[in-house]
Amino acid sequence: MSHLSPATSSALAPYGWDDAWADAFAPHDAEGLLPGRVVRVDRGRCDVVTAGGVLHADTAFVTPHDPLRVVCTGDWVAVEPGGNPRYVRAYLPRRTAFVRSTSSKRSEGQILAANVDHAVVAVSLAAELDLARIERFLALAWESGAQPVVVLTKADLVPDAVTRAHLVQDVETSAPGVPVLTVSAVDGDGLDVLTALVSGGTSVLLGQSGAGKSTLANALLGEDVMDVQGVRDVDGKGRHTTTTRNLLVLPGGGVLIDTPGLRGVGLWDAGAGVGQVFAEIEELAGDCRFHDCAHESEPGCAVLDAVGTGALPQRRLDSYRKLLRENQYIVAKTDARLRAELRRDWKRKNAIGRAALRAKQQGRPS
Repeated sequence: MSHLSPATSSALAPYGWDDAWADAFAPHDAEGLLPGRVVRVDRGRCDVVTAGGVLHADTAFVTPHDPLRVVCTGDWVAVEPGGNPRYVRAYLPRRTAFVRSTSSKRSEGQILAANVDHAVVAVSLAAELDLARIERFLALAWESGAQPVVVLTKADLVPDAVTRAHLVQDVETSAPGVPVLTVSAVDGDGLDVLTALVSGGTSVLLGQSGAGKSTLANALLGEDVMDVQGVRDVDGKGRHTTTTRNLLVLPGGGVLIDTPGLRGVGLWDAGAGVGQVFAEIEELAGDCRFHDCAHESEPGCAVLDAVGTGALPQRRLDSYRKLLRENQYIVAKTDARLRAELRRDWKRKNAIGRAALRAKQQGRPS
């Protein structure tokens, strides 16, 4: 049980501190360390909000070789009460973690935010919807342990109600079990619903450059905290200005982590997240004749039957296959057993393909 003063707990409560965090911090409290939440990280240094204010600390003491265990925005940490430089000595076990694969060729993941309750995926209505990218974001969001939310921004640029309704329906079809909201930061339309949703806990704001994240963050904060540049006439996108992940307290309750625009959103061991995004396909697969059905050409495939009847869009199945393949590839880079299984599967499929080609060349049915 923690012995932290009520004043400390009260000061940290707006940032998400609760009794469970206090209990987890108890061993560090006994060492005379201070509890705080990381609000910003930049090149091995971080800003930590504590009961006494924001401290600047060095993360070198807890920076391991594993990139998934470095200190990140949203972490609750134990920081030294003094010293020059002052060091973060430990971070508390994370409840959730939003992770993507790096853009490098190496088998590494990158943690974007920790201890997040809602993953808000911002998508601009000023540009053509990329449903496959939305599904990719949602797979990572579900895998993180957070509740995903899709926010369609710049709704004022689609004034026709019927057109807007069709766009929302397309996204809802691609996001089963996920709230889909339309918001205009210009006229405030839909902001009340989003504000109520993010008022409890921690939310991370995700999306491509130009999705309107910083404008949305400013609207939720009620002031111009994040820099915003204008919308380009050529493609209707705003220019990306956010360069670091920042944790900010919302006036209506809750905290928000704003992130830079993400050009690449690679999966990182997100098999469960992919299954959640494509829940209807996973459910249909339960009715396939074969338990290991690949939904490609097998007889008695309930998934292919659904595509044939129009109950399941072909685009959804194609996206599902693509994300599964990508996730298998990422996992296989660090899992020798799975790598061997995939190699055997590739050899089997290649053999079947060669046999079919020979049969066709010889004029025989394959």
